[in-house]
Amino acid sequence: MERDSLSNFALGLIVGAAIGAAVGLLYAPRSGKETRELLGKRASELRDKAEDLREKAGEYVEKARERAAELRKHGEGESA
Repeated sequence: MERDSLSNFALGLIVGAAIGAAVGLLYAPRSGKETRELLGKRASELRDKAEDLREKAGEYVEKARERAAELRKHGEGESA
């Protein structure tokens, strides 16, 4: 559940940033070529940031799983 919530938040953040950047660029006073180049650059930056977020989220999920396993193991030892 926590993983889904984090994934949904990250996805919403990325989509919102992309939409905001696209709208801002479309209303900017630039030529079409300049705007396309800028959109391509920003899209690439967003992809890189999304990948970084995905990696960090994966690391946090893995740490949480390890900690949960430790707590389960510790709890099983006390009840035996």
